[in-house]
Amino acid sequence: MKKIKVGVIGGAGYTGGELIRILINHPHAEIAFVYSKSNAGNYLYDVHSDLLGETKQKFSSEWNEDIDVMFLCVGHGEAKKFIDENKIADHIRIIDLSQDFRLLNGENQRTINGKPVVYGLPELNRDKIRKAHHVANPGCFATAIQLGLLPLAKAGLLREVYTTGITGSTGAGQGLSHTTHFSWRANNIQAYKTLTHQHVKEIHQSLHQLQKSFPLSPDDEKGLNFIPWRGDFTRGIFISSLMDSPTKIETLTELYENYYEDHPFTFLNKDSVFLKQVVNTNKCIIQLEKIGSKVAIHSVIDNLVKGASGQAIQNMNLMFGIDECAGLKLKANYF
Repeated sequence: MKKIKVGVIGGAGYTGGELIRILINHPHAEIAFVYSKSNAGNYLYDVHSDLLGETKQKFSSEWNEDIDVMFLCVGHGEAKKFIDENKIADHIRIIDLSQDFRLLNGENQRTINGKPVVYGLPELNRDKIRKAHHVANPGCFATAIQLGLLPLAKAGLLREVYTTGITGSTGAGQGLSHTTHFSWRANNIQAYKTLTHQHVKEIHQSLHQLQKSFPLSPDDEKGLNFIPWRGDFTRGIFISSLMDSPTKIETLTELYENYYEDHPFTFLNKDSVFLKQVVNTNKCIIQLEKIGSKVAIHSVIDNLVKGASGQAIQNMNLMFGIDECAGLKLKANYF
C-alpha cells in the first residue's frame, strides 16, 4: 500500500510534538515536511527531545504540494490566516487542529477553498469524515464533554447540564505564562473562564445535531453550564457532568454501550475512572453514576491525544479509508 504523504504546518508545540510522535510510528503514513519559520534547520529532536533516536528529520523553511494531507498545528486564528495567504492545491486534504473552522458560519458549513469542512468527532460524524476533504479537529474539553453526552442526546434525553472539568498544564500550550509556570501550578488549582469557555459553542452545535430540542445557542439557560479548572498535573482531562434524569441506570448503561459498540476508542467502565487509564492513549473512558434523580457522567481523555493529535490521526485514517486504529494502539502510562 502506498503511504500517505503528510505535511505538518507548525509542529513546535505540544500538539505538534504528539502528532509527529504518532506519525513517525504510523504504518501507512510518512512525514514529507514539518514547516516552521522559527525552527527551520533544527532537528525535530532539538525541539521535541523525546524524539531523539526516533528521527533525523529537520524542520523545513518551506512547504510543498507533494503531499496528500496537511495538518495545521498552529495557533487559533493562524490556520485561517495561513490558508488565506497561501494557495493550497485542490488535491491536498486539510486537518485543522485550531478552532478556526469548527463552528458553522450562520446556517452554512464553514469551507476551505470552497469545500466543506466536517467537524471531526468520529463518534458523531464518522461517515461524513470518511467522505470529507477537510476536517476541523474538535477541542480537547469539547471532545471529553461531548463523548460523555452524545448517547443521551441521540436518545433525546438531554436536559440542562452542569459540567466541571479539570485539565493539565499542557492544555494551555507551550508558551509560558504565570498560570503554566511550575511554581504557580504546583499544589494549586483554579477555576477559569466560568460559563464562557470557547468550547461551549461547538459542544452545543454537536448536541443540537442529535437532539434538536437541545439549545443551539450557548446563551440558552437550558443548555450546558461549564466551569473549567486548571490542575496540578501535566496531561489529561477529567470531566463530570450532572443532569436531572428519571431514567434508570440500567437503561442509561444500555444506551451508552449500544452507542459506542462500534467505536474503537470510547468505552463505558462500571468502576471509577481516573486519568492514568487514558494518558498517552486515544481512549475516552466513561463512568455513569445514578444518585436519586441525578445522573453523573464522568469522562476522561488525554488532552494531547484523543483531545488533539490522536483524534487528528484517527480522522486521517477515516479520510483515507484505512484502519481507524492505525498508529493509535497506544498503551496508557499507568505507572
